[in-house]
Amino acid sequence: MTAIPPEPRSINSSLIWAIAACLLVTLPLLPLHNYLDPANIAMLYLLAVTMVAVQAGKRAAILAACLNVVLLDFFFIQPRFSFAIGDVQYGVTLAVMLAVALIISKLTTGLQSQATDAIERERQSRALYELASKLAGATSLEQMAAATRNFLHRSQGCRGVLLVRRSDMLQPVEPEHHLDSELQSAAAYTAMQLAQVRNLLEGNQYWMFLPLHGSTYVRGVLAIDFSATPQATINARQALYAAVASLAAIAVERLHFVEVAQRVQLQMTDERLRSAILAALSHDIRTPLTAIYGMADTLALMQLPQPARDSAEAMREQALWLNSMVENLLDMAKLNAGSIRLNQEWQPVEEVIGASIKLLGAALEHHPVKVMLPPDFPLLKFDAVLMERVLCNLLENAAKYSPPDIPVSVNAQLAGDKAKISVCDSGPGFPPDKLDKVFELFERGDTESSVPGVGLGLAICRSIVEAHGGKIHASNRDGACVTFTLPLDTPPVIETEDDE
Repeated sequence: MTAIPPEPRSINSSLIWAIAACLLVTLPLLPLHNYLDPANIAMLYLLAVTMVAVQAGKRAAILAACLNVVLLDFFFIQPRFSFAIGDVQYGVTLAVMLAVALIISKLTTGLQSQATDAIERERQSRALYELASKLAGATSLEQMAAATRNFLHRSQGCRGVLLVRRSDMLQPVEPEHHLDSELQSAAAYTAMQLAQVRNLLEGNQYWMFLPLHGSTYVRGVLAIDFSATPQATINARQALYAAVASLAAIAVERLHFVEVAQRVQLQMTDERLRSAILAALSHDIRTPLTAIYGMADTLALMQLPQPARDSAEAMREQALWLNSMVENLLDMAKLNAGSIRLNQEWQPVEEVIGASIKLLGAALEHHPVKVMLPPDFPLLKFDAVLMERVLCNLLENAAKYSPPDIPVSVNAQLAGDKAKISVCDSGPGFPPDKLDKVFELFERGDTESSVPGVGLGLAICRSIVEAHGGKIHASNRDGACVTFTLPLDTPPVIETEDDE
C-alpha cells in the first residue's frame, strides 16, 4: 500500500464530469418545464453541483455551477431558448443560484479534503503504531533495521538505510542495504556530527539524513531516498519522517543499554564466581598449611644435622610464602564481596610508613628505604590496617624487582585536594603495554619472571585505595613507580595544654 496520493484530475476529466452532470439534470427536466417552477429546478441543479464537487473536485464543481446557470436560463426561464431574462426576479434567482453553487462546491470539497486528510492521518498513525510495536519487540539491530526499511518502503514509497555509530564512524546495519556514493556517506556523517537534518540532491536522487538522537549523543543516522516521492508529499510528511527517526533512535538506544546491562551482569556473575572460588580455596588451604608450617618450625628448632635443618628452614619459608598468598586470596575475596568495612581515623601517614617498613623486616634487609615526607604534611583519614597492607605490598614488590643494595624510595606530597604517595624502585620497570593491566587479578608485569608471585598484590592495593576514594596508577620513572592518591579533608583541631 503506497502513501502517495492520487494526482488531481486533469482539466479534460473535470470538464467531462461537469458536462455529464449538467446533462443528466437537464435532459429529464425538459419535458417537465411546464410543471416545475424554475426555483425548484435550480435546487436540482444545486444538487448536481454538490455531486460533482464530491466526485470530481473543486474545479469541476465551479464549472458545473456556471454551466447550470447558463442551462437554467436558456431552457427554463422565459423567454426560453435565449439568454434574455424576462423578469428581474429570475435574474436574482440566477445570481443566488450561482453564489450558492459556488459556496456549496467550496464547502463540499473542503470537507472532502479534511476527511481525506483525517483518513490519511489515521492510516499513518496506525502504521507508526505497528512500526513502534515491531521496534519494541526487536532483539537485534538487524531486526530493527528491517522493520524500519519495510515501513518506509510499504507505507511511504521510499527507500531507507539505517546507519549506526561505531567508534565515531557510521556503518550500515544491513551490509546489503547501504548508501550509493561517497557524497551520500559524507552527508550522513555531517548529519551525525552536527545533530541536524541534512538534505542532498545527487542527480535524480533526493536524500534526507535524519540523526538518531540518544540520551547522551547521536547514535546513528536514518537515510531516506525520496527519488520516487513527489516533493509536495515530502514537505507534508516531515513530521512523520522525524517520528520514524525518533522511534528508530529509541530502539537503537534500548538495544545498546540491554547489551550493556547483559555485559555488566556477566561481569558481576564472573566476579562473584571468582570471589567464591578464591574464598573456598583459601579457606581449604589454610588448615593444612598451618599444620605444615608448625611441623616445619618444630623441625627447624630441633637439634638436627645441618642439611636436615636447612631443609626444615626452607620448608618453613615456603610455608610462610604460601600463607602470605592465601592471605592475599582471602583479602581479595573479601574486597570483591564488599564485606570489608573501613575503620577510618585521622592519623599521620609517617607512622603507617614506618610500621610497614618494620613489618617487612627481612624482605627489606638488602634494600634501604628512603622516605621523603614534607615536615608539615597533614593528617589523613584512612584505615591504618588496610593502608599498611597497601604499603607492605608496594614495598615488597619494589624489593623483589630491585637489584641488591639499591634503595627503595617512598615519597609523599600534596597535589591539590589530594595527598599523593609514591613507592619507586630502580628495577627494570613495568612492560609499557601493561601499565594499565598490572592492577588486575592474577596479572603480572613479566609473566615469565623467576620472582615468586601470582599477581594479587597490586590488585589488592587498587581495591583498598579505591575503597578510600583514591586512585592508583603505575609508571616507569628510572624504574618501576606506583603512585596512589588519598583525598584530603579538614582534619580535627589538636588542642595543646597550656603551661601553667
